[in-house]
Amino acid sequence: MTNDGRNQQARQLPAAADPPPRWTRLGSFPVVAAVLVGLNALMMALIAFGNITDFDTNHQFVDHVLKMDTTNFGGEPGADLDPDVMWRAIDSGGLRTAGYVLIIAWETLAALVLIAAVVAWIAERRAGHPRARALSVIGLLKVILLFFGGFLDIGGEWFQMWRSSAWNGTESALRNIIVAAIPLLLLFLPAGRDSGRSTATADTGAGER
Repeated sequence: MTNDGRNQQARQLPAAADPPPRWTRLGSFPVVAAVLVGLNALMMALIAFGNITDFDTNHQFVDHVLKMDTTNFGGEPGADLDPDVMWRAIDSGGLRTAGYVLIIAWETLAALVLIAAVVAWIAERRAGHPRARALSVIGLLKVILLFFGGFLDIGGEWFQMWRSSAWNGTESALRNIIVAAIPLLLLFLPAGRDSGRSTATADTGAGER
């Protein structure tokens, strides 16, 4: 091929696109995931910290839910209770306190897992961020298990918390489920997975250049 032919062929090739500005990475999937997971980590850490440092406030809530003494739609505590469900109540104060301690331990562990996930999102450079994703899913599932399984299923239905006007945590539990479910769903969206891989590929290519 002559020099003129090669020059003409080179002119026909598309020019290489300029890499996007670095600030656009703030809108990338890993950054969005890290922020949403981090907000959940902060929420769980503050909940656990509050329950540890102000033990009695939510201990009263758990205590009343488990002994079911206000499941009478706003009546006087212990009055007009439904005998068909009161056999479910936990009469032992020690067991009720142990249940509350287990809740705090679960909250603390969920916060630690989510904090580790945030660190992984920042530090991990592997395509798809597998370690960060796994930690995020585990931590977010722990949040949903606590508030969905623990508060709505067990507290709300088994211990009939929905009947209590004074000690009803179903709305706050639902709110916490939603804020944990949003990033959890995001992690499984195909676009999110592809974005994570493309970001890692772009970083590798930039390093090679």
